[in-house]
Amino acid sequence: MIRTLLAATLGLAAIVPAAAQEPPVEQFGVDLERFAYPWPVETMPVKVGETAAQMAFMDVAPDNPNGRSVVLLHGKNFCGATWQGTAEALLDAGYRVLIPDQIGFCKSSKPREAQYTFAMMAAFTRQLMERQGISDAAVIGHSTGGMLAMHFAHMYPEAASQLVLVNPLGLTDRMAEGVRYVPLATLIAQERAKGYDEIRQYQLDTYYHGEWEPRYDRWVRMLAGQYASGDAVAYAQAKTSEMILTQPISQHIETLAMPVTLMVGMLDTTTFGKGQAPAEVQERLRAIPALAPEAAARFPDGELIAFDDLGHSPQVEAPETFDPRLLDVLARRAGR
Repeated sequence: MIRTLLAATLGLAAIVPAAAQEPPVEQFGVDLERFAYPWPVETMPVKVGETAAQMAFMDVAPDNPNGRSVVLLHGKNFCGATWQGTAEALLDAGYRVLIPDQIGFCKSSKPREAQYTFAMMAAFTRQLMERQGISDAAVIGHSTGGMLAMHFAHMYPEAASQLVLVNPLGLTDRMAEGVRYVPLATLIAQERAKGYDEIRQYQLDTYYHGEWEPRYDRWVRMLAGQYASGDAVAYAQAKTSEMILTQPISQHIETLAMPVTLMVGMLDTTTFGKGQAPAEVQERLRAIPALAPEAAARFPDGELIAFDDLGHSPQVEAPETFDPRLLDVLARRAGR
């Protein structure tokens, strides 16, 4: 099915027809220049401090519009391209889909001197919506993108008609729970040590509860290709980890009055900060599935949809299960 693209066609990056035509991961480039995205990519100029940068995004319209827009926010170990399956389901249902790569990630710029904040990312996302003529949208965030979605809704409640948080970080304040700050230099060294094997093993253990499908390899290659491109990615990833720990949003949950749905794979073992916490703190830290019921009850209009046999990325692991539930949520809770 040919999609109508809302972005101007001039200056858009070419789409690589198939992943098989991609080069080895070490040649993907610092901005994933040679990694295929499902639709043409446009960029929005932004300023990060005094540095000129580019925010990459895909803006795709359905063949039969229903008049509603969705913004998809990726996680720390993901990119806009990872949303492909979900975006296709949304397009088939008539939604316009806006998919940014946040500054510091994927096809967007990674200014080394940037101070990474959720507020900056939320502001750029709002600027992108305005640039594309979208006044409000259902905002769907996964993992760190879920934490960003909450920051976005706190800053711009008029722009978020509803929130869908897929295995989100940010449901608790980890520093308040006793997780210690780790110097940025240490975080950078940890990021430099990551390659394909380390990334795959972490995702196997933490995201996919020990069950690997060959189709997951594309997203591991995508992330590994960024790390292989040089220090810019290690710096951005380290500063993002620092941001997640030091910029909580859970204290504002009760202020988010729009409909909020948590869609959570209950086999997820993601427990941000556990590795840097003292042993006595590690024992009491809870993973996302354990935090989700309590958090859902704190939102003024919150609900929890649990996927008992899925992990951190239910939209990737089982789209045939996830997508119909997502479409139901968007239709059922629209305009409440």
